[in-house]
Amino acid sequence: MDFASIILAAGKGSRMKSDLPKVMHEVGSAPMIDHVLKSADKAGAERNIVVVGFGAETVAKHLDGRAETVEQTELNGTGGAALCAKDTLAGFAGDAIVLYGDGPFVRPETIRAVLAKRSEGFDVVAVAFAPDIPDGYGRMIMNGDALEGIVEHKDCNAAQLEIGLCNLGVISANADVLFELLSKVENNNANGEYYLTDVISVARAAGKRCGVVLCESEEATSVNSRMQLAEAEVVFQARARAAAMENGATLTAPETVFFALDTLLGADVTIEPNVVFGPGVSVENGALIRAFSHLEGCHVSEGAIIGPYARLRPGAEIGAHGKVGNFVEIKNAVIGNRAKVNHLSYVGDAEIGADSNIGAGVIFCNYDGVFKHHSTLGERVFIGSNSALISPVNIGDDALIGTGTIVTNDVPAGDLALARVKQVNKTGRGKRLMDMLRAKKK
Repeated sequence: MDFASIILAAGKGSRMKSDLPKVMHEVGSAPMIDHVLKSADKAGAERNIVVVGFGAETVAKHLDGRAETVEQTELNGTGGAALCAKDTLAGFAGDAIVLYGDGPFVRPETIRAVLAKRSEGFDVVAVAFAPDIPDGYGRMIMNGDALEGIVEHKDCNAAQLEIGLCNLGVISANADVLFELLSKVENNNANGEYYLTDVISVARAAGKRCGVVLCESEEATSVNSRMQLAEAEVVFQARARAAAMENGATLTAPETVFFALDTLLGADVTIEPNVVFGPGVSVENGALIRAFSHLEGCHVSEGAIIGPYARLRPGAEIGAHGKVGNFVEIKNAVIGNRAKVNHLSYVGDAEIGADSNIGAGVIFCNYDGVFKHHSTLGERVFIGSNSALISPVNIGDDALIGTGTIVTNDVPAGDLALARVKQVNKTGRGKRLMDMLRAKKK
C-alpha cells in the first residue's frame, strides 16, 4: 500500500534549554529526525513530509532533500501541524501516517502493521501501547476491536484511569480522509490548540471505523528534556547492541560498546570492551575491534584488527587483514591489505600499499599550516621506528626507510633511505656537563 509519512518537527522544545531545534538533538550520533525518517523509509514510505517550525532552516538544511518540508507558522497543536501537509500532499491517493520527530523509536514493523490494519477495513488506525505505569498517558476507549475514542489522562474518570491501553499519538488514514477529519477538529480546550487525537472522535461522529495497533512500550519514548534525551540514548544503545549480536557480532562486554544509528557490522565481527562507533562506520566480516578504540567515518575490511586504543578518523580505509595497533591514529588514509601500523603512530592523508610495515612512532607530517599534503607508499615498504615523512613524498615498492629518518624527498623502489645526523661521542663530556648542571641547581 502506498503511503506518505507526516513527521511533526516544528517544536522548539523549551525544556531542552537549547538554541537547537529539538529534533536535531542526537541519539546514537544522529539527530532524532533521522531515526524517524529511517523507520519510515524502511517501512516503504513513498514520500516523507516534515513539518518544521522553530529552526526551520536548520532542519531543512540537515534534511538536504531527503524529505519534503512544510512550515507551520502558527504553533497551534499537533492537529494544526499535521494539517500543514495538506497542500503538499494534494492529489496523493495513498495513506498518510503521522509520526513525531521527537519520538525516534517507532519501528518500521509498527508502521507496516498500521497499514495492514487499514486494509482490514478500518478508516482510521491509531497506535497504542501498554506501559507498566500508565500515569500521564491518554487512554484508548475500546469496544471490542473498535476504537471509540481517546481520553487524555487529566480528563479520565476513575474507570477510565484503570484502562491499561495508552495512546502513542501515531495516527493513520487515507490522506484525503485524514485532512478532511483534521479540518473538522476544534480547539475548544484549555490550551486553545488543535489536537491530533481528536481525529478519532470526529471520525466516529462521521460513522467511520477506527482501529488500534499495539506496539512495544519503548516505542513510546519521546524526548522533551535533556534527561529524556539521555534515557533515549540508553534505549537506542540497548537496541543496537541486541541487533548487533542477533546479526552475528560478538560483544564481549555489550554494555560498554556504543553504536551510531548507521553503524554496519558484518558477521563474526568481535568487539572488545569500551569501543565507541561514531557515525559512518562499516566493519566487514571477521574483523576484530579491540578495547578502548574509537571509530568514525571509516571502513574496516575483512579480518582486520584494530586497537587496542586506536583511533580511526573520517576517511580511514583499512584493507583486508590489515592491522592498526595501540595508540595509532589514522585520518583520511588507505591502509592496504595486510599492511601494519602497530604502535604509537599517526598516518594522515596517505596511501600505504599492501604488506607494508610502519614502525613505532612514525609520523606523517601532512599539514604545513595552510594546506594538507598527501603521501603514497608502495607495497612491502618498511618504515623504521621514529621516522617522519614530510608530505608530499612517494616511496616505491620494497623501499626501506632507516630508523629515525626524516624523509623529505621521494624514495625509488627498492632503495634504502637514511637521513639522520652522524653520531659523535665526546669523551668525558657527558659527566662534566651533568656535574655543571647539578652545581647550578644547588
